[in-house]
Amino acid sequence: MKIVITSVLVDDQEKALQFYTGKLGFLPKLDVPMGAHRWLTIVSPGAEDGVQLLLEPDEHPAAKKFKAALKRDGIPATQFGVDDIHKEYARLQGLGVSFTQPPVPMGPVTTAVLDDECGNLIQIAQMH
Repeated sequence: MKIVITSVLVDDQEKALQFYTGKLGFLPKLDVPMGAHRWLTIVSPGAEDGVQLLLEPDEHPAAKKFKAALKRDGIPATQFGVDDIHKEYARLQGLGVSFTQPPVPMGPVTTAVLDDECGNLIQIAQMH
């Protein structure tokens, strides 16, 4: 068994696609119309056949409350790995990405937390 798709709940799929590709640097993978929404996935550059991230509409009645509670408590919805967190933090700040936590060393990892503009906090992490 292996992970092939994971998801993040977003309030606007198109806005999420623009943020995750235009600012975070992911690549579009699948974009399949499904009524009012889309099966919309992205992948990491250099790993186009790797794990896909589904930008899933937060239409379930519990989703918006769940997302709001996580965000209010400062809990990231997911985490992405980076090679150089300070470089990535500076690059993203230059693109106008809002952070709720700057890079902080935590033992074997340094993390920072950003707002994805779609209702989620996302943690980026560099392993040491």
